[in-house]
Amino acid sequence: MKWPAIGYLRAGSLEDVWRARAEHGAAAQILAGGQTLLATLAFRLSEPKILIDITRIPALRGIAVQAGVLRIGALTRHAELARDPLVARHAPLLAEAAPLIAHPAIRNRGTIGGSLAYADPAAELPACVVALGATIVAASPAGERRIAAAAFFTGLLSTALRDDEVIAAVEVPVATPATRSAIVEVARRSGDYAMAGLAACLEMDGPRIATARLVFLGVGAVPALAAGAGAALAGRALDGAAIAAAQAALDADLDPPADLHGPPEMKRHLARVLLGRALGRFLPEAEKAA
Repeated sequence: MKWPAIGYLRAGSLEDVWRARAEHGAAAQILAGGQTLLATLAFRLSEPKILIDITRIPALRGIAVQAGVLRIGALTRHAELARDPLVARHAPLLAEAAPLIAHPAIRNRGTIGGSLAYADPAAELPACVVALGATIVAASPAGERRIAAAAFFTGLLSTALRDDEVIAAVEVPVATPATRSAIVEVARRSGDYAMAGLAACLEMDGPRIATARLVFLGVGAVPALAAGAGAALAGRALDGAAIAAAQAALDADLDPPADLHGPPEMKRHLARVLLGRALGRFLPEAEKAA
């Protein structure tokens, strides 16, 4: 199919965005990296009358540490997440996740704000921001509003963004020496969407786990926080018995639907395997060798 006829506006500021939206209403579509939008236009799944290009807006760019959080501008590209030294130091989970996203051409154009706004439950970055306890900063003509990542994803391809808002930034609590994080996934081919994946973030208290945030991707309509498995780990030393207890708790945490990859039980099996792989990275060397 060919794209529908579309108007184009390059915004130089957020004020330009607000004016264009006030004029065109629901007929206006935001254009950032465009990696999802191009596909939906080609298949006529979306038919906006005008594209508002936000890629030149300075307020949506930049990566900096501010007041104990790492603020990542919404226009930060996936490839930038993979190579930025501040991300590697303060949010290594995002740096590890970025190379898993699709292919280099998409990572060079796609943005963190676009990925979160599209809210694909099989994508890596939505699961990562929930695991990290991040905050989504939404901007509107009324100012900024902060939304906890765990409350941001409301359903399949749905978010808590209001009609007059755009994602301005993501704020991530900076990692500490006690932070452990990992992302693992299973895909049929490199670059494919994962059949299932896990973004894990642990805070240690000496040899014991203080808190564990285990967020699965590709197993439901939203990133799935496995609260029961996290609770099974809290207060325990990280060893084989703790991992087995967390795996046993997953059946009550996850209710995956059947999809083109396979039935629910396959998804549950993959979740248990991925949990074992992720937590196995944090085991003491002596136990890994056992």
